[in-house]
Amino acid sequence: MKKLFIAFAAVSLIISAASCKKKKAFKNEDGQVTEDNRNVQQQSDDAMGYGDNAIGNYQSLTGKLIGAPASAASVLALPCGTTVDTTHISQGSITLNFDGVTVCDNRKRSGSIKLTILGFAQGKQWKDTACVLQMDYTNYRVTRSSDNKSLMFNGTQYLTNVVGGNFITWLFGGTVIRTITGNNLQVTFDNGSVASWNINRKYTYSNSNGAYTCLGEGLGSYNGETALENWGTTRDGDAFTSKVETPILWNSTCMSRPVQGKMNIKVADKDFDLKVTLGVDNSGNVVGVQANSCPYGWKVEWTYKNKSNDKVFGYW
Repeated sequence: MKKLFIAFAAVSLIISAASCKKKKAFKNEDGQVTEDNRNVQQQSDDAMGYGDNAIGNYQSLTGKLIGAPASAASVLALPCGTTVDTTHISQGSITLNFDGVTVCDNRKRSGSIKLTILGFAQGKQWKDTACVLQMDYTNYRVTRSSDNKSLMFNGTQYLTNVVGGNFITWLFGGTVIRTITGNNLQVTFDNGSVASWNINRKYTYSNSNGAYTCLGEGLGSYNGETALENWGTTRDGDAFTSKVETPILWNSTCMSRPVQGKMNIKVADKDFDLKVTLGVDNSGNVVGVQANSCPYGWKVEWTYKNKSNDKVFGYW
């Protein structure tokens, strides 16, 4: 009987400790995973745009028409402080080098991104349907000048031109579709911690009478989850997934700030999900896609048993 009592007491202690740990995890939750997720995704999206624009500026790579309208230049611009190495352009490759000094939109960029059209030797050009652009990051760091927060990328992503055309196509009324994929992209934060990111996303760019929109969706599958935009390990080494539950929307007014979208982020060993709503004001209220001003950021909410909490973050 004494042994039975001791065993029961030990089990009760373990259950109690586990319950305490879960309560503590809820109490200490600060939404950092969602902030990292949005910041990494935003900088990945921006880098994708730089690569797309850079390739589009060279007729031999993109196949665009000579004498494109001057209005296209703003669409195909690169951030200040960028130089383009065209040494290997005849092999279908160019490299974007960032000086790490010049500030654009409160950001400094350093390192490089090498862009290579796969199949270029066999005649592939970026305007072609299903053309793939390989993007190799070498110590590509983005630093926010206002507080020196930074993200550094190393690894490879692949950008696919699903239906053909380029951003000039989009500018003049066409639809452009891109997918971006990549495994084990290494992301280093300003405190030295490293996360591993897998990305699988689809972007549909539309133009209806000069009203430009971009819709982002998750295509990835992992560990029984679908519609994932990204998954991997956090800066703390915990496995996570980010599922797109409502597609992410950008519009003409706010192409750098999503006005709509919902994600559900799961982190290993947490008994609650982190539910993210994009396109809110600084009080957490949904701004709406018809608003004349851009939203402040996103709201994250989490619930454990009968308790709930939330936090609002500003876009990077």
